[in-house]
Amino acid sequence: MNAQRRSVRPSQTTNGDGFRYRGKKRSLCRGILDYPSHMSSIAIGGFATQTRKDIRMSKAEDNKAIGKTCNLGVVDELAAPDMLLQYSLHEPRRGRDDIKAFMTDFRRAFPDLSFWGTADLIAEGDYVVGQWEGGGTHTGPAFSDFLMGSLPPATGRKMHFTGTTVLRIQNGKITQEIGLDDGVKALTQLGLIKGA
Repeated sequence: MNAQRRSVRPSQTTNGDGFRYRGKKRSLCRGILDYPSHMSSIAIGGFATQTRKDIRMSKAEDNKAIGKTCNLGVVDELAAPDMLLQYSLHEPRRGRDDIKAFMTDFRRAFPDLSFWGTADLIAEGDYVVGQWEGGGTHTGPAFSDFLMGSLPPATGRKMHFTGTTVLRIQNGKITQEIGLDDGVKALTQLGLIKGA
């Protein structure tokens, strides 16, 4: 195997919250890897916020920015026109407009929604894999996009869960974002299914 691994380590130019990528070779995945997972982009967790690797913020500033911004332009920049977005909590989404509508509705329902990387991104061939965690508080409008039920407006319920995302990159664009997440945990926290 000729795996290309991108190690994410604290930068010496910050207080430990900034990141840089190391590695000798850049592959077709270069553009995606330049979006740090701690700045949650479409590339990890499916939610776009501040995404440029040259933006450095403390963790507290980063979290505040995530809660206030959602850069849907990242979808047009990184996603193929017919990209597939698929996670266990929701129906699969196809295409930039469908993905942006989903992201907008999800963030309206969970205004503090955020996701961040928890491990090095790994790239090989046309694939990039990342681990993440995240969640948010349902303080917005009713939300009916979960496969297991709907939430009335502003329940105040919190969800926090983890997952792994596999991206397929072709011609410099994401064609698939397939995630395996701990949806049972999130749905239990939201009261949509009962715990054992």
